[in-house]
Amino acid sequence: MFTEKTLLITGGTGSFGNAVLNRFLRTDIGEIRIFSRDEKKQDDMRHEFQMRLPEAAEKLRFYIGDVRDPASLKNAMHGVDYIFHAAALKQVPSCEFFPLEAVKTNVFGTENVLSAAIDAGVRSVICLSTDKAAYPVNAMGTSKAMMEKVIVAKSRTVRPEETKICCTRYGNVMCSRGSVIPLWMDQIRSGKPVTVTEPKMTRFIMSLEEAVDLVLFAFENGESGDILVQKAPACTIEVLAEAVTELFDPGHEIQVIGVRHGEKLYETLLTNEECAHAQDLGAFYRVPCDKRDLNYDKYFRQGRTGQDVLTEFNSNNTELLDVAQVKEKLLSLRYIQDALASWEAR
Repeated sequence: MFTEKTLLITGGTGSFGNAVLNRFLRTDIGEIRIFSRDEKKQDDMRHEFQMRLPEAAEKLRFYIGDVRDPASLKNAMHGVDYIFHAAALKQVPSCEFFPLEAVKTNVFGTENVLSAAIDAGVRSVICLSTDKAAYPVNAMGTSKAMMEKVIVAKSRTVRPEETKICCTRYGNVMCSRGSVIPLWMDQIRSGKPVTVTEPKMTRFIMSLEEAVDLVLFAFENGESGDILVQKAPACTIEVLAEAVTELFDPGHEIQVIGVRHGEKLYETLLTNEECAHAQDLGAFYRVPCDKRDLNYDKYFRQGRTGQDVLTEFNSNNTELLDVAQVKEKLLSLRYIQDALASWEAR
């Protein structure tokens, strides 16, 4: 489906964009456009792929712009077939201090991307959300929850055969930029204690490759307005910290610092309400779009009978991995393999 097609990735210089490039540049895709606002990261990415994959780097095109700016998006949309929308403010603390900035990027920015895509006749848009959008307790999660509402509402305004709009929701991506594992590795290298918030706190874990798999599954199998979720495993923060320290410095000190503002003890990928009508697709769940029209009377006079009452899908009731299983998962990551090689060479 991607043969000779043009793919645009918003926020494409991030961890997800790099994973997509590593997966796609060697294929017969026509062109990949990286849309972001940081020229330094774009220049670094350009040089990296010119060095690593010189025969394929010519498929890369870079566009400076901001999802907050509709004009810059319009300039990048000409001839685009598909979009992976990954641009977002993702850090919980920064969004807590600057919630309106989160709204501008995550909510209005998504609206701008979808409007520009529809106007340009883009065939499919896959948007990336987060488990923090389910039962949100912080500004980042709340802005992502509103982003999902924008996505579903926008999908109702356009025919699926013209532009399909889907959303993926997933948990923590191991070793992604700004995540906790690289922080712990830096603490170990500098001889500082590994800082853990609450040992029994649970989090979903998945690799960047699995994140790309989820987006591709949504691209191939999702219907317009869907939210797609992968059945990811989870572990406690204590188990994750023990796995990292055993790999890099067995016995390294682990220090508990307490739960930070805006953090949950566990994350949710599907709410109770979503579970009631979610479809089990094997390794994934599909939450279909509510197809009710603007006849608001239906919201007050017509309900659903015989609806199953299901339990939410969260990081406490999914498969919980032990230290050995987490270590095995970590050792499958190129980031960890490279880090261990450089660690042993010291």
